[in-house]
Amino acid sequence: MKSSIFAVVLAGVAVVLYWCVFTLTPAQQALVLQFGEVRGQHTKPGLQFKMPWQSVVYIDKRILNLDMPTQEVIASDKKRLVVDAFARYRIEDPIKFFQTVNNVREGASRLATFLQSSLRDELGKATFTQVVRDDRADLMEKIRRSVEIQAANIGMNVVDVKIRRADLPEANSQAVFRRMQTERQREAEEIRAEGEEQSRRIRSRADRDATVLLAEAQRDAEILRGEGDAEANRIYAEAYSADPDFFEFYRSMQAYEKSMKGGDTSMVLSPDSDFFRYFGSQNGKLPTHSGASAQ
Repeated sequence: MKSSIFAVVLAGVAVVLYWCVFTLTPAQQALVLQFGEVRGQHTKPGLQFKMPWQSVVYIDKRILNLDMPTQEVIASDKKRLVVDAFARYRIEDPIKFFQTVNNVREGASRLATFLQSSLRDELGKATFTQVVRDDRADLMEKIRRSVEIQAANIGMNVVDVKIRRADLPEANSQAVFRRMQTERQREAEEIRAEGEEQSRRIRSRADRDATVLLAEAQRDAEILRGEGDAEANRIYAEAYSADPDFFEFYRSMQAYEKSMKGGDTSMVLSPDSDFFRYFGSQNGKLPTHSGASAQ
C-alpha cells in the first residue's frame, strides 16, 4: 500500500516537474507566457522553471540569414538593374519581437519588406557605375542603417546587408556587350590604321635613306674608280716612257693571253701578221726589220 502511494506521489512529482521545468540551449532564448501574456524572459542556457499553467515560446538567438528574391531596380541614370541581396540579423529584443511579429517567419517577411524598400530608395539615388563599382560599399552601409532603424521597431538587429550581384538585365547586358565590342573593334581598327601609317612612314624614310646611301656610295665608287684609272694611266705612262720596248712587249703578252683563252671563238690570222710579231724573236725584242708597234 505504501509503495503504491509512493509511486503515485512520485508520478505526480514527475508530472509537475514536466510541466514546470524546461531547458535552453546556447542557441535559444525563451519567453514564459501566461494566458498569452509575457511573464518572463530567459536567455541563459540550462535548466529553467515556470508554473505548470504557463507556456514557453522558444526564439532563436543566433545570427539568421535572409535571402532576398532577385528584383529589378531603376538607378538614377534610368538604367534597370537586377539586384540580388541578402541580410544577416538577430532577434535582439525577444519580447518586442513576439509582441509585434510573433514568430521568425513573420519577422523575416517584415524584414524583407524593409530591405526591399531601402534597396529601391538608396539604389534609385545612385548611378549604375556607383552601384556596380564606385560606391557599392557606402550604399550597402546606408541600406543597412536604414533597415536597422525599421527593424529595431520589431525587436530585430540587422548585422549586415550585402549585394551579391547588381547587373543589367540579360537583354540590356547583351546590348551593352555588343556596344562595347563595337567600340573595341573601332579602337582596334584606329590603332591598326595608325600603326600602318607609321609603318609606311618608316618604310618610306628607310627607302629614301637607302637610296641616298646607295647614290652616295655609287658616287664615291665612281670617284675612286676614276682616281684609280687615272693613277693606273699615270703609272702606265711612266712605265711606257721609262722603257717603251718592254711596255709594248708586256701589252702584246696581255693581248695574247686574252685572245687565246679557251672558248668557242675562233680567230684565223696569218703567222707573219703584225699581231704575232714577237713570236719570231727569242729574246723578246722586235726584229730589226719590223717597224710595227703593238696596239
